[in-house]
Amino acid sequence: MSDATSTTAAETAAQGITMFGAEWCRDCRRTKAQLDGLGVPYRYVDLEAEPDAVEVAREISGRTQIPVVVYPDATHHVEPSNADVDAKLRELGIVAA
Repeated sequence: MSDATSTTAAETAAQGITMFGAEWCRDCRRTKAQLDGLGVPYRYVDLEAEPDAVEVAREISGRTQIPVVVYPDATHHVEPSNADVDAKLRELGIVAA
């Protein structure tokens, strides 16, 4: 197992918000646009450019769907709606309630 695939949700969360996605994914583009529009800092992992990260996202979420958004409290969403992301960002105090 490579170092890239041994990353846990907690390790990823320690880096702040991380979004695993791909440019061809409509939900990924929507979530990315939402985070950008809110001015929320996050790390974007392009699964096409970093194929080893596919396994990391799968280990975190237990699924193969994207996007996977990992939050600083080590929770995550898979294919979240804008409302899901907004609620989580408010819960964490990242955006104003």
